[in-house]
Amino acid sequence: MADPSTYRPAPGAIPTSPGVYKFRDAHGRVIYVGKAKSLRPRLSSYFQDLAGLHPRTATMVTTAASVEWTVVATEVEALQLEYSWIKEYDPRFNVKYRDDKSYPELAVTLDEEYPRVQVMRGAHKKGVRYFGPYGHAWAIRETVDLLLRVFPVRTCSNGVFKRARQVGRPCLLGYIGKCAAPCVGKVSADEHRELAEDFCDFMAGRTGNYLRRLEDRMQEAAADMEYEKAARLRDDIGALKRAMEKNAIVLADATDADLLAVAEDELEAAVQIFHVRGGRVRGQRGWVTDKVEDVDTAGLVEHALQQLYGAAAPDERNESVPREVLVPALPEPLAPVREWLSGLRGSQVDLRIPQRGDKKDLMATVQRNAQQALALHKTKRASDLTTRSRALQEIADALELDSVPLRIECYDISHLQGEDVVASMVVFEDGLARKSEYRRFQIKGFEGQDDVRSMHEVISRRFRRYLQEREQTGEWAVPEEDEPATAEPGPAAGARDEEGRPKRFAYPPQLLVVDGGQPQVAAARRALEELGIDDVALCGLAKRLEEVWLPGEDDPVVLPRSSEGLYLLQRVRDEAHRFAISYQRNKRSKRLTAGELDSVPGLGETRRRALLKHFGSLKKLRAATVDEICAVPGIGRRTAETVAAALSSRTPAAPAVNTATGEIIEDGADQAAEPVAAAPQTAPSQETP
Repeated sequence: MADPSTYRPAPGAIPTSPGVYKFRDAHGRVIYVGKAKSLRPRLSSYFQDLAGLHPRTATMVTTAASVEWTVVATEVEALQLEYSWIKEYDPRFNVKYRDDKSYPELAVTLDEEYPRVQVMRGAHKKGVRYFGPYGHAWAIRETVDLLLRVFPVRTCSNGVFKRARQVGRPCLLGYIGKCAAPCVGKVSADEHRELAEDFCDFMAGRTGNYLRRLEDRMQEAAADMEYEKAARLRDDIGALKRAMEKNAIVLADATDADLLAVAEDELEAAVQIFHVRGGRVRGQRGWVTDKVEDVDTAGLVEHALQQLYGAAAPDERNESVPREVLVPALPEPLAPVREWLSGLRGSQVDLRIPQRGDKKDLMATVQRNAQQALALHKTKRASDLTTRSRALQEIADALELDSVPLRIECYDISHLQGEDVVASMVVFEDGLARKSEYRRFQIKGFEGQDDVRSMHEVISRRFRRYLQEREQTGEWAVPEEDEPATAEPGPAAGARDEEGRPKRFAYPPQLLVVDGGQPQVAAARRALEELGIDDVALCGLAKRLEEVWLPGEDDPVVLPRSSEGLYLLQRVRDEAHRFAISYQRNKRSKRLTAGELDSVPGLGETRRRALLKHFGSLKKLRAATVDEICAVPGIGRRTAETVAAALSSRTPAAPAVNTATGEIIEDGADQAAEPVAAAPQTAPSQETP
């Protein structure tokens, strides 16, 4: 680990001009590239006290051995040079695009004598028209198959084309009418090129005029009683409309725009881009981004714009950059990025955040796609057996455990301003969530907000139940002096109920994780010590910097940010947080929507709805006799008596008053209460210990 002070530039040596800088390691490899409006304050910020730097930045400056910079004239030049160096050096501490594959595009080779329609990937070539990109190659082939009926452009390879010319016989597509067969002279080169240009015009969004021309020709053919020709034109129009439906209109004003959205967590981010041309979604692409450097959403947007438009060929850039680029956050500073995009396009580019209307709605759709892409990536990563095994081993090595933690339990506390305080317990076995083992707790020992005290209570209750169930199985019988004690606290035969299912708290974890830092870890450790449990490893994961805290340690364990072990701990912690907050919201919702019938013993949700539907309001139900209540399907006499007694013992709510007229609305209170009482309730929560 290098000391940044050993290579810090001398004061005053760094210029105040715009520029791009590179950090190199001891072997001369470029490990980070950045740009700045003024190099001096930016580079000076890297050489402050390490405790004040973000952990990723601190790791970078201690890995580096030297820094150098290049002065440029403008911020736009700095943006361009930064992107060029990132592509050239691939620095390990810059944002990585893990899924940096090329996306398929529909290409028309107008540079050839007989243009060809095909699927292409990679860099754009001069003289070729591109449409897309598409998410899958099969989506291109489906569209082309529909359009070839109307625009029978050549799709065969050069080898097939030459062979057909030699033998004087077209391929199958030529026989079935999906190719004009220029190989055997059915159409001339000029006629075939005209077909290809019409194909390009249709794909570019100029569809209305062409459809109207076809409809006019169909009407003329029908008027001349050329019904077969009219039927063919009718089918052609249907094929074109089906192709258009695959790219439905999303923006009514024929907008050309790219919409970019980002879904992120502490370690990774998913970037999704929708390409809208002529008001239609013409293509979609996305990346999963490894957040190696300390970067916010605006920084991710800037990197994505560089990746999206910087790689385009110079003669294609004016087509690849649309008039509008809609993003979730604007890069800082904005002016150089906007000027760079305008320079690529050759005209003004509007880079902004959509605020209202159809564009904001479409941006929400792109955002959902980004969130799904990130979730899918995490699911795929978590489902790999080799990756899970490596993650568990990394956790065992980092925490110095005797064996890999095959069962991990994580606890989180959730509340809303001190009300409805609850906790969650999630279980991961062999790196996978075991949802049947999840448990939720209501904090009963005190009222108010105290996460540390709540954590102590939850851990105590969970492991007190564990000790009780072990004692019931006889596993804790004190051995004789010569009799060996049980070496491994695994589940015994008595740890199952009468039906063979494992008891709820019979299994101890090999690793206990709490959501929080030193205070939460200390509370959990105190709870374990009070119960005499010393064979369960304990750690805490602090969300802000993803640090792992061990009991009694002043400094955290910092796992490498690319560590699969850290990724697994993060997943466990996030799942505990999700489970806790969903329970807390459910509990709060029940409290806020509770009606008078909710507390009647033996009366479930279905029968509550049946009663309210039958009588129409609580007032009428309160006035009903036991026999009238018994007339409701599913309500027996004992239940009817319980309902009548419960309602008669309560004071009816005060009637509602019309504040404008002063009129008393007699049924107001009951009618107002009715939808609340009849509102759908969530399923009863699990029994809490």
